[in-house]
Amino acid sequence: MYSSFVPPRQVRIGDAAAFVGTTPRAIRHYHEIGLLPEPVRGGDGRRRYGYEDMIRLLWIRRTADAGIALDDIRDAFADPAPADTAGAAGDDGIASILERLEETLVAQEGELRRQRTAVQRMRTEGSRMGLLSDFVTGRLKSLPEGSLRQADLDTLLVTERILGPLGAAVQAGRFIALATHPDLREESDRVDAAEEALDDTVAVDDPRVARVAAERHAFEEALHAFIEDSGLAASDDALFDSWDALHPAAADEGAGADESGRGSGRGHEFMNVIEAIGKMPYDFSPARLRCMELAEELAAHEV
Repeated sequence: MYSSFVPPRQVRIGDAAAFVGTTPRAIRHYHEIGLLPEPVRGGDGRRRYGYEDMIRLLWIRRTADAGIALDDIRDAFADPAPADTAGAAGDDGIASILERLEETLVAQEGELRRQRTAVQRMRTEGSRMGLLSDFVTGRLKSLPEGSLRQADLDTLLVTERILGPLGAAVQAGRFIALATHPDLREESDRVDAAEEALDDTVAVDDPRVARVAAERHAFEEALHAFIEDSGLAASDDALFDSWDALHPAAADEGAGADESGRGSGRGHEFMNVIEAIGKMPYDFSPARLRCMELAEELAAHEV
């Protein structure tokens, strides 16, 4: 006895989409890109989908849900093999695509783990401190919370971009001294303010330029002497040893820098110093630039 229910031999696009779990618009797109052959049309001009069409739609839906690109699915189904071997050949194509997909997902997982670690560091260290590498923040951990200024961290971020973690970690000694000794910080602020006052209204030969340059030189000498006496300079030497231990290949090549003068670091690209000068803007007036030149000349005469 036959069942009173007789399944249709063909269905319209709406029924096909509902059964597969997609939309008529998606099926039309499959036709447009050659993923699904055009089915026969009924007397009313509308598409009619049979059993083989539905099987193909189900495979398309499942493989697309797995993350395989539609173009790759189309290539896997585009099988010129004879009918008796078409199934195996199609499976080989899909297997190859799945292998590539898995490799991509593994790479994405690695990148997501890296991003999550970076976000966790920023939350733990504080958003700006967490932007610096572990090698730099490791030297700053002993400082009281809030003792570093935003400008200090900004400077370290720029230095790390140019010279890498080792250069920034060495420079961190300067900010450790300023953060832990109010007198030095106060004098630093005073000299910084004097330099900032050398704006575009000040001529390069204004006597203030040479006076501020002398003040900058005197401050840098005092800061350097404090760093030497406090033992921070010895810590700098230890930093180089630690860096060499972490990056023996870089140490063998010569202090962690390649022939182009790029800074030491791993996981990031660091710019050539000359390249950085032309790409990192600083709004310095001619008078301030002249002040910097004079301060450098004074330092050179001390050597």
